[in-house]
Amino acid sequence: MAEKRRIALELGQGTSLRSGDYTRAAVRAVKDALWHNSLNMTQAFGVAKEAMIVDVEIAVQNPQAVDCAEIAAVFPYGQIDVVAKHGGLDVPKPDGSGTTLVALAAVVVSFMVEARS
Repeated sequence: MAEKRRIALELGQGTSLRSGDYTRAAVRAVKDALWHNSLNMTQAFGVAKEAMIVDVEIAVQNPQAVDCAEIAAVFPYGQIDVVAKHGGLDVPKPDGSGTTLVALAAVVVSFMVEARS
């Protein structure tokens, strides 16, 4: 019987300095997490890249303002699931001219593998 097994966890941070765009900050956080590493597990285990299960959690102060489909589009392959949750930071600018948004991303890569007996 196959079970979902976590293989990797990548973390990232992204910001929107001027536009106040939570999705832009979240995309930057995901790219920050991804661009640190190159996961070659599919090649090492002879598994199709499309078999990767990628669960993404985005933390921002206004999760409803995040376009999860746009974040999922960052990934070139795999079964992508994106969820936005409350977290991150909204940092007011000292002159009152706006807010800097900080998004955090957790990207978990899993595969379905046969359970050990």
